[in-house]
Amino acid sequence: MSSFKLSTSLGRVGAAAAAFLAPAIAFAQETAPAAVEAVAAAPAMTVDKGDTTWMMVSSILVLLMTVPGLALFYGGLVRTKNMLSVLMQVLMIAAVAMIVWVTYGYSLAFTDGGSLNSYVGGFSKIFLSGVDVSTLAESFSKGVAIPELVFVIFQMTFAAITPGLIIGAFAERIKFSAVILFTILWLTFIYFPIAHMVWFWGGPSAYAAASGLIFGFGAIDFAGGTVVHINAGIAGLVGAIMVGKRTGFGKDMMAPHSMTMTMIGASLLWVGWFGFNAGSNLEANAYAVLAMINTFVATAAAVVSWSLVETFTRGKASMLGAASGAVAGLVVITPAAGFVGPMGAIVMGLVVSPICYFFVSTVKNKFGYDDTADVFGVHCVGGILGALLTGVFVNPALGGAGIVDYSTADFAAGYAGTATQVWAQFKGVIVTLLWSGIGSAILYKIVDMIVGLRVPVEAEREGLDLSSHGEAAYHS
Repeated sequence: MSSFKLSTSLGRVGAAAAAFLAPAIAFAQETAPAAVEAVAAAPAMTVDKGDTTWMMVSSILVLLMTVPGLALFYGGLVRTKNMLSVLMQVLMIAAVAMIVWVTYGYSLAFTDGGSLNSYVGGFSKIFLSGVDVSTLAESFSKGVAIPELVFVIFQMTFAAITPGLIIGAFAERIKFSAVILFTILWLTFIYFPIAHMVWFWGGPSAYAAASGLIFGFGAIDFAGGTVVHINAGIAGLVGAIMVGKRTGFGKDMMAPHSMTMTMIGASLLWVGWFGFNAGSNLEANAYAVLAMINTFVATAAAVVSWSLVETFTRGKASMLGAASGAVAGLVVITPAAGFVGPMGAIVMGLVVSPICYFFVSTVKNKFGYDDTADVFGVHCVGGILGALLTGVFVNPALGGAGIVDYSTADFAAGYAGTATQVWAQFKGVIVTLLWSGIGSAILYKIVDMIVGLRVPVEAEREGLDLSSHGEAAYHS
């Protein structure tokens, strides 16, 4: 999640290096990444008020995605008796994540981890040690900066929404205490390491050795296709399987209770996503605008595409389908937002909906897992597709910004074509799936042993609003 400006017309290195890039050195690809390295303020450094303002607004927009956006989107998808439980879970997850982030999460994600640096950061900034109003996150390409605290806040909002995405997969049957304990463990052992692996780069002097593992592959992720969506999506699938199906699944009526609420939530997600994607540029410049227009058109294309698929397969386009298409479009463009051109973004939006639709309508039924809000089918599948297609449409020949010299196949010099970039993307996807899938399974088991994952059947039948929180959304 960072900006990477072009030093030449060949393009830019991926936004995967969100933090701590060394001063500009012409890379083999002739790029000069916009570094995000916390440095002590000096008289020669000036804070860019425009960039700072944009990042503050973007952070607020990402919070809007979470509460109320995600909360209302999920709240409308569950039955009335469980709506408040979902709203409470999303709200509390965000609150807990914010505390964990400033306590030790930022340090684990965005500092040098020494011998473990490929996988996780260290504790040099635990409790935000050394981070204050005088420290800056610098953009070396133009010699100005934003306060480091703004970068801390922006990244904090990503940490707050990601575990919130997971709970949609097993809504309506999980213990509130299990949600909170799992959130803390998952952030610590899954999210912070993945964020470090994808976005941490220690500098060009020791490219692979000083970077996070996935960044070292050459994989690019502008705003969190791997870190957020694949990461949360696979954790959601594992959770849906381990928590088990809802009581009465396949027999009782479990239709969403409010498409109106879900539509409002989806709309808020789309609005907030501009902070998510365009804000990940970390500067208010042309590449933020590129990410913004891509977030418009990819999402629009996915809404149209999902509705067309429904029209041909079931004879009618549904509101739920259109909202699901919007989210799928937002997911698929997230890793590519600042890298691909608008036409590439449209193609990505058109392609993602049929594939996600297949997973939520056919694959889920085939295997019989109970993913309440289709977290896996939309976020994980859409995230995987987005990560891979980023490697395709970043090519300048297809309208992308370009991150390498596509005119040569001199791999030893660091140049690569589309196939090599897609391979790097694929490796990043596999690492994320394995790390989060296996790690999440272990954490679910630990939580089950400590507090138990699932509420009693009687509590589930009564509804989690009353049984877990002692309140109801509606009173007669």
